[in-house]
Amino acid sequence: MQVEAIQSIHTKFEQLHPFLSERARRLWAASEAKQLGWGGATLVEQATGISHKTIRKGIAELENPSRNPLDPSRSRNPGGGRKKCITTDPHLLERLEALIEPVRGDPESPLRWTCKSLRRLAVELTRQGHSVGITSIRLLLHELEYSLQGNAKTREGADNPDRNEQFLYISNSVKRFLCSDQPVISVDTKKKENLGNFSNKGREYCPKGQPLETSMHDFPDKKLGKAIPYGVYDIGRNEGWVSIGINRDTAQFAANSIRRWWELMGQKRFPKATQLLITADSGGSNGYRIKLWKTELQKLANDLGLNITTCHFPPGTSKWNKIEHRLFSFITQNWRGQPLYDLATVINLISNTSTSQGLTVRCEVDETKYEKGIEVTDADLATVRLKPHNWHGEWNYTIKKCTIR
Repeated sequence: MQVEAIQSIHTKFEQLHPFLSERARRLWAASEAKQLGWGGATLVEQATGISHKTIRKGIAELENPSRNPLDPSRSRNPGGGRKKCITTDPHLLERLEALIEPVRGDPESPLRWTCKSLRRLAVELTRQGHSVGITSIRLLLHELEYSLQGNAKTREGADNPDRNEQFLYISNSVKRFLCSDQPVISVDTKKKENLGNFSNKGREYCPKGQPLETSMHDFPDKKLGKAIPYGVYDIGRNEGWVSIGINRDTAQFAANSIRRWWELMGQKRFPKATQLLITADSGGSNGYRIKLWKTELQKLANDLGLNITTCHFPPGTSKWNKIEHRLFSFITQNWRGQPLYDLATVINLISNTSTSQGLTVRCEVDETKYEKGIEVTDADLATVRLKPHNWHGEWNYTIKKCTIR
């Protein structure tokens, strides 16, 4: 009989409880208990999970409503219910903030060098004498306006005092060259990529439940090697050239990539050009401190028959170089989620990169084996017809062509 009663009450409760307020559930459970008579509260508790104490409270309200006059719109008296943990434990919030402080350098913090997960925070606060669970910590962090966030790449290193002035200098130089119908290119080396069946960041549409399967480990394949993309972006015409090196990223590789761009694309676009403006980073194979870069530019100027002006972005500001967000970013988008199996895959993905603004890209492999550690003597450097500009001559300079061989 008791089993049947419990089952019947449980069935009714499952149907009704989504529509009942806290007060209505209490009074309904009390009504069922009264109807069952002696032992009814215990049976209702077993059937619904509503505590025996709550059912007794509901019975008292039914039997003598005047003893507890409650506003019909409320489920409990003002101030009733469980108190917030920060009310019963006034120091909890302060201790939590001390643990979650984003600066890891506090030597007194017990979680100084530990990932601050909700579980670790709960364990540490409990160890300090605060009775709190994961759910409460999550709510408190939300109230404190903390959220899970990744790192943001926004800091550019040391801020050179002439940074903005150099930006303006580059901008004015670019405008001057473009107005004279002279070529302006932005150059840089993209991140080296290991070739093989390796995972690539990003997602691509595939049949449901059938993702591209790649190797579990990204150990380089010595047979396939790596791809070193060096880009040349024509700022005026929104065109890109990418040489895929297979050996080393050197100043010779950089200069040769510009040479190939000019021979295959540039000289057709600018048949009357007498000058070339290059905007580049301060470091890498085309850095302003690299002696080999300057000697190779002299060879390039002689071969192309152009005076070459180079303007370098200040240290720590490479992301401002136009090739980064007008060419490389779209290449990365185009091959997202695609394993770079071999050089042919890399060339096809880069060559088919385009944008709604009309970007076109041409890509070829440079199979030249470039030497490492080529020494440039002072005598070699003296042969460079380099003219520093009045403004930051180390960043801005022109190398004049030499027609006499």
